Amino acid sequence: MTTMAHPTGANRATVDEDESQTALPIALAEQFRTAGIRDFNIDDTDRAAYSSDASLFRLVPAAIVFPHDDDEVARVLSVARRLGVPITSRGAGTSIAGNAIGRGIVLDFSLHMNAVLDLDPEGQSAWVQSGCVHAHLQKQAKPHGLRFGPDPSTHTRCTIGGMIGNNACGPRALGYGRTGDNILALKIMLIDGTVVTLDDSDASTTFPRLHELVAQNLGTIRTNFGTFSRQVSGYGLESLLPENGFDVRQAFAGTEGTWGVILAAKMRLVKDPSFTSAVVLGYADMVAAAHDAPLLKDFPVAACEGLDSRMLDQVIDTKGAEAVPALPEGAGWLVVELTGEDESALKTEAQRLISESKSLDSAVLNARAAAEVWAIRADGAGLVSRTPDGRDAHAGWEDSAVPVDHLGDYLHDLMELLEEHGLWAIPYGHFGDGCLHMRVDFPLEDPNGGQVMRDFMVAATKLVARYGGSVSGEHGDGRARSELLRLMYTPAALDLFAQVKRLFDPQHLLNPGVIVDPDALDESIRLTQLPLRQELPGTLAMAYEGESAGFASAVHRCTGVGKCRADSAAGGGIMCPSYQATRDERHSTRGRARVLQEMVSGDLLEPRWDSPEVHEALDLCLSCKACGTECPTGTDMSTYKAEVLHQSYKGKLRPMKHYSLGFLPQLARLVTPLAPVVNRVSGLPGLTALAKKMAGIDVRRSIPQFASTTFRKWWTTTAAEAAPKSRANAESPAAASLRPNAEVVLFADSWSNHFAPRILAAAVAVLAQAGVRVRVIDQTVCCGLPLISTGQLDAAKANLSETVTALDATDDVPIIGVEPSCLATLKDDSLKLVADEASHRVADRVQTLAQYLLSIGAELPDLSGVEALVQPHCHQSAIFGNAADKELLARAGADTEFLGGCCGLAGNFGVEDGHFETSVAVAEVALLPALRKRGRAAGAEPRTSSGTGASPKRATESGTDVSPNQATDTGADDRLQVVLADGYSCRTQITDLSDTEGVSLAELLAWGWGLQPRR
Repeated sequence: MTTMAHPTGANRATVDEDESQTALPIALAEQFRTAGIRDFNIDDTDRAAYSSDASLFRLVPAAIVFPHDDDEVARVLSVARRLGVPITSRGAGTSIAGNAIGRGIVLDFSLHMNAVLDLDPEGQSAWVQSGCVHAHLQKQAKPHGLRFGPDPSTHTRCTIGGMIGNNACGPRALGYGRTGDNILALKIMLIDGTVVTLDDSDASTTFPRLHELVAQNLGTIRTNFGTFSRQVSGYGLESLLPENGFDVRQAFAGTEGTWGVILAAKMRLVKDPSFTSAVVLGYADMVAAAHDAPLLKDFPVAACEGLDSRMLDQVIDTKGAEAVPALPEGAGWLVVELTGEDESALKTEAQRLISESKSLDSAVLNARAAAEVWAIRADGAGLVSRTPDGRDAHAGWEDSAVPVDHLGDYLHDLMELLEEHGLWAIPYGHFGDGCLHMRVDFPLEDPNGGQVMRDFMVAATKLVARYGGSVSGEHGDGRARSELLRLMYTPAALDLFAQVKRLFDPQHLLNPGVIVDPDALDESIRLTQLPLRQELPGTLAMAYEGESAGFASAVHRCTGVGKCRADSAAGGGIMCPSYQATRDERHSTRGRARVLQEMVSGDLLEPRWDSPEVHEALDLCLSCKACGTECPTGTDMSTYKAEVLHQSYKGKLRPMKHYSLGFLPQLARLVTPLAPVVNRVSGLPGLTALAKKMAGIDVRRSIPQFASTTFRKWWTTTAAEAAPKSRANAESPAAASLRPNAEVVLFADSWSNHFAPRILAAAVAVLAQAGVRVRVIDQTVCCGLPLISTGQLDAAKANLSETVTALDATDDVPIIGVEPSCLATLKDDSLKLVADEASHRVADRVQTLAQYLLSIGAELPDLSGVEALVQPHCHQSAIFGNAADKELLARAGADTEFLGGCCGLAGNFGVEDGHFETSVAVAEVALLPALRKRGRAAGAEPRTSSGTGASPKRATESGTDVSPNQATDTGADDRLQVVLADGYSCRTQITDLSDTEGVSLAELLAWGWGLQPRR
């Protein structure tokens, strides 16, 4: 430990690099144990995961503590004071300026101190703990017609404590004010352990020295602070003025953890408006949009966001054109939310806004389109994090703000300044109150990249100061901009910051390096270390398109926005199932990315593919693929995991589970002729348990039953006769008109072929009913997904190449399948692993059954009597989306409930020994509660117990059970409840953990047409 004098005369506690990685973590652990701290970690994996937030910076902490209560916080502070170790408070770690990282102790409040303590609907207020997630508070307030006003784009995962620390705003701060404006009371712990509750009572008796200091500097405060709503830089000392009631509560907002530790807060709640209207105004460019923003002062505006057309282009490239609603003509838009209690008056205001604006075009969006636009805006930080040619764009100058009257001129000059420095950025943000966001393509991997960044940041600060603006509008100064405060404030103001800081934190232990005695803005930047990395051995198996350094730069895609920590299942998303189950940062996409970044360009971990810390972080990754599309930056953890496993075990003996599960499709081909015998033997408990243990399979998992007649056998012996008869029964004009031209290749995946052939046969029947000719390739091929997920990429590539070649030879007709994971492998993984022209041709032809039926306008059966609980497969959600399934089922009249979240089995993941508990925990996020709600999981708990005596249900997926011409009379009033799950692993999880069985879409459609008897 060293102590460094800083200009204010205080002693700044610092941690030597070597010490933070060796002796200090061990010493802290001993102190924590003695103090009775229950939950802390000094493992390298966790320290790597917490080495960054959503910023450019990397500071490896000595320890991470997850306090359970106020008393534990006090004991941690006691240890910090005794050892002179810095303290950094952290919520969701979504701080973009480096506010939530440090080399000492990181206090993560999000795990245990995260509750809504009290909600008073009549008083319109709520007491929450520091780690309470914004979305959780909103969920609790909503039934009372209330909401918390400010809502940052990270509202699904950011914490109230973190919002107070940064004085966060978000889009609707225009209508509801900043976070600090909504604080009714604060419970804080000072560095000496004193707990103070700040409310509307006189705080001068609690802080007499601060009160005196303010009285001595009234002129400095009045001329430097509180000049406009988005002046967040530095300390908000204007709240301490006599005319503002010496309000220490509000002054605490934006102090970034440098005055004290926030334990809890009483926040103001507001009534939800009765009516809202979303008006979109289109402009020639973003500067024109910015020039029109002052117009909004005269309207009942809750939010006004600037949106660049290039952000939408990025969404279209990733998710397809259907993911973006139709917007007015223009290259830049103002998205304006008007609110009111009179619907007619609100419509009038919307039309008045359109007529008074200088927009080229305009539109009033319906609720669905408005929600889609707001979701795109919420992902803004990720969407602008790469240039069109694939270079990284970074935070740093991502949060400047000026009075809104100057926004147009400031943005014009800023874009010119970027051009002068040879830099690129997409502007967007809270245009209604003058706050501008962007990511800039600073060349941080170049030798002079840090200097390029510094030169621009200094010039931009001078520019924003010239317009009376602020270097930070809501993100705080952190390590990114604290150094720049000297260019924005007078020496007297900076000296006042230092004096106030010294009153609260004389040892300079609270988040040092921020605001007062700041770190240099180009110090500890993570990416500047990338050129220093040691090359990892071996030739990469996957293609990393657009990545300058392949795997090494791909893992740096993660910018830390933390969307993987959100409760995505509640909104129909998937990412990140392991974090949803564990609430552990290292088991989030971001945590894993940080560990991988440390492996390739840090110094905490060795640059080894077989690094134990890396494998620990990746172990609970379900390879669900959701992060590849749901993460705004496209961080593709399933690909990274496959690469790590491939490189780690290449040429070495692997765990047995890699062989038993990776080569299961090949094994199935050998076993099928002996299916009856194997199925009987698998029912012998003792022998089965031993076999599972030897194979690396959890003993509580069921063994699939092999079909005595595979689909391929049925196809070659029966379908040639059966399919034409099915087509003959298709009497609809739509089907008849399709017969001459409609043709598909049905991909007979290994799982359906060997374990559920009836589903492929149902697909044949449904397609024939639609008048479609079905072809099945002669070769017995497999997509190789189990080999990919276990990292056996050489074998997987050979397997997948053979499959691609066979499919490519089937002419230019659609390729349809019933197993989403196999279709996703053809659509996505083949482009990374095979990566040739044939793989692209095949990928372009792959469709889901629902997509294809809609594309040809096929007549659908009447499913108006069906109530379907739908568990989408993760890979389908990620690669194809579920829009086609939703539309098809709605057109057919089915009553559906689509679940978010992963089922938890995820191919081989939930079957492997050591993953059962996590697999069940993932299922508990959405699937199992939904099944219990429908009364379908009464037997789930005994089958998910951890005892060795638990007996799994025997799988019942065997047999074709298909008679394509056999109709089943359902009866007009018959209500059919089904759990719809196209994924074999999803159906297996449902069977293993509940008292029901899943059915596929193909089966349901076949039942609707009476082509297949119900099970």
